[in-house]
Amino acid sequence: MSSGSKTTLSVIKADIGSLAGHHKVHPDTMLAASRVLAEGKNSGIIIDYYVTHVGDDLQLIMTHRRGPNDSKVHELAWNAFREATKVAKELGLYAAGQDLLSDSFSGNVRGLGPGVAELEFIERPSEPITIFMADKTEPSAFNLPLYKIFADPFNTAGLVIDPKLHAGFVFTVLDVYEGRAVDMRTPEELYDLLALIGTTSRYVVKYVHRKDGEPAAVVSSERLNLIAGKYIGKDDPVMIVRAQSGFPALGEILEAFAFPHLVAGWMRGSHAGPLMPVGQKDAKMTRFDGPPRVLGLGFNIKDGRLVGPTDLFDDVAFDEARRLAQEITEYMRRHGPFMPHRLGPEEMEYTTLPDVLKKLESRFRPFDLGYKPIIRHEELLEAGGGSG
Repeated sequence: MSSGSKTTLSVIKADIGSLAGHHKVHPDTMLAASRVLAEGKNSGIIIDYYVTHVGDDLQLIMTHRRGPNDSKVHELAWNAFREATKVAKELGLYAAGQDLLSDSFSGNVRGLGPGVAELEFIERPSEPITIFMADKTEPSAFNLPLYKIFADPFNTAGLVIDPKLHAGFVFTVLDVYEGRAVDMRTPEELYDLLALIGTTSRYVVKYVHRKDGEPAAVVSSERLNLIAGKYIGKDDPVMIVRAQSGFPALGEILEAFAFPHLVAGWMRGSHAGPLMPVGQKDAKMTRFDGPPRVLGLGFNIKDGRLVGPTDLFDDVAFDEARRLAQEITEYMRRHGPFMPHRLGPEEMEYTTLPDVLKKLESRFRPFDLGYKPIIRHEELLEAGGGSG
């Protein structure tokens, strides 16, 4: 069947400014983006859309027939973010346009700041879709949930008892530092897969496919600190996962988020904290600009139309996960600026910390058994330590 008969689901997000700090998207910016997407729907670029947010990230969910990486769809999203940014600047919102790294569109939003997850597929008679959107963390935050959803029989019973899942899946793992990818088959290469994706600072699960080639999941993989060469905001990933009838059941997908595992991000993108599953009403950043949160929305797609959403984590069944996340938050916060709460040096390289450490570089001296500490203020000045 030709790609023209397929449906494409595009989820594109950006931080275009937020209310009272890195806290929450202002509704007027969402309205501005919605007006742009409505024009795109009327002109036939997209079939349907839904605009939402998690924390300070504006989320655009769109369906169309144009395939991934389509310039018109990406330009539509770019224009929506630009219009939302205008409103953010008019309102004096914090960090207006933070994720827009250019003033001009170049045919694709990838590399310009926004995060992108797109999946093209032939619709089943019933096409259940889950979309997960996280704030104050990075793309590899979804490594563990994806492993549990598609490779862990203790999470996904269908891997054992459902013939449609029993053959396993193929994980495409991206090395974000080298721009390389490798396909890992499960369960055959399970241990090799874990050897990679457990290193969350470098390796990101980008795609999951069934072994017959049918797409199952996709994650945005843009890392803003690597694009810009410095910390300008954490990457705040989005993920699409297909559910039911040849894929894990909705309950198996959600079960992977019942454990609030530690992820990198949080305050200034420099700390580890628990990924807390929340409903839309709690999709805002508060304590220490967090803790990191994930919002889940469920849709059905019919002839390209979005049916829904349902707020997947707005349920008492996830109260225990949130309670545990609160305990982990309290425990990690008590470490203050010490590891493992603060990230390791390889992750801090792209944050604001190097600017702080530069002024100390001239203070370091060779160390041996005869080393004596500089105690008096006068000796500190003589050693080039500054005026104090």
